[in-house]
Amino acid sequence: MSWKKVKFKDLYEEDSKNGIYKSSKFHGYGTKIVNMGELFSYGFIGNQEMRRIVVSDKERQAFGLKEGDLLFARRSLVESGAGKCSIVRNLSEPSVFESSLIRVRLNEKICNPLFYYYWFRSHSGKEQISSLVNGVNVKGIKSSSLKEIDVVLPDMSTQNTISNFLILFDNLIENNQKQIKLLEEAAQRIYKEWFVDLRFPGHENTEIENGMPNTWKTIQAMELCKITIGKTPPRSESYWFTDKGGIPWVSISDMNDAVFLFNTKEQLTGEAIKRNSVKVVPRGTILLSFKLTVGRVAIAEKKMATNEAIAHFYVDDTIREYLFCYLSNFNFDVLGSTSSISKAINSKIVKSMPIVLPDNETLTKFHDKVKSLFLKIENCQKNIYMLSEARDRLLPKLMSGEIEV
Repeated sequence: MSWKKVKFKDLYEEDSKNGIYKSSKFHGYGTKIVNMGELFSYGFIGNQEMRRIVVSDKERQAFGLKEGDLLFARRSLVESGAGKCSIVRNLSEPSVFESSLIRVRLNEKICNPLFYYYWFRSHSGKEQISSLVNGVNVKGIKSSSLKEIDVVLPDMSTQNTISNFLILFDNLIENNQKQIKLLEEAAQRIYKEWFVDLRFPGHENTEIENGMPNTWKTIQAMELCKITIGKTPPRSESYWFTDKGGIPWVSISDMNDAVFLFNTKEQLTGEAIKRNSVKVVPRGTILLSFKLTVGRVAIAEKKMATNEAIAHFYVDDTIREYLFCYLSNFNFDVLGSTSSISKAINSKIVKSMPIVLPDNETLTKFHDKVKSLFLKIENCQKNIYMLSEARDRLLPKLMSGEIEV
């Protein structure tokens, strides 16, 4: 099937717009603002927790978002991130967007924004975006170039049919994500009851010394388990990286809202692992981000490698759930020596960070109590992985007109 092609700007309701910049004195409260972090972490942006800034009514009107707006990354440290597209969906309150993003508002009388969100995720869309990317150290696209790309224009019925079909996968993914959130909250409630409020089994007969049961102890992380750090092969040597058939390579954006990690945006070749001495961690390893975005925690579902901003904790089964919850609740600010926590944390500090270690009996009981919750979380994330794979296999064929719904 051959679809008509038009310039992207022909679908615009109004001119595209770069986001707002506000100095730090305006940050911390006010209106939600979509940053690069949200764009790289989510396809659908709307009801997530975000940073906030103070804006005037005029700024809120000029830089405000509405349902169906497309957001593109103006710049990125990696080429694959430049031009990345997300869509505003289920907006929970008035929000604006930052200066590193481009807002495109389409004319919904002639096109379905959701269709074009999916189109930009397809090979055809990514190819068009890739042709716009420029820059050396920081890769980027310009709104003046974005509006000139060629896009397909099926009739509205076809756009709606394809969008409605693909959104079924994403709705199922969202349902599984909601289940994961409830299950993780349940596990965290038990953790806090036992290890924060100290209402663990047998607490009535346990002596407390200096705010902690006398059978517990505080040790350094490296005394608890082996800890290693990831590595990034030279970005200028792109042959180290691959889209498929390699070792999953975790960056911090892969860890967003994930308890178990099944897949990653990028992979490393076997030769990259060998020649660059990149650590490959086994299934069950706990991963902790400690640079830039500090404190994201996830569990490797398979053999994986990571970048240098992520530490690896090699733990056995009985302590895995406890350490996951402990690290998820840890106040990393106490480890920093400056006001900028992202600059203060390093691998040496991570390895020597304090770990409160309960006695073996309590740890075993906690493992037995929450393991079914973690197993259900793992199954939900496996569903998400399979649904994402199925959607992404169909996406290029639907967007090229090769198959019809």
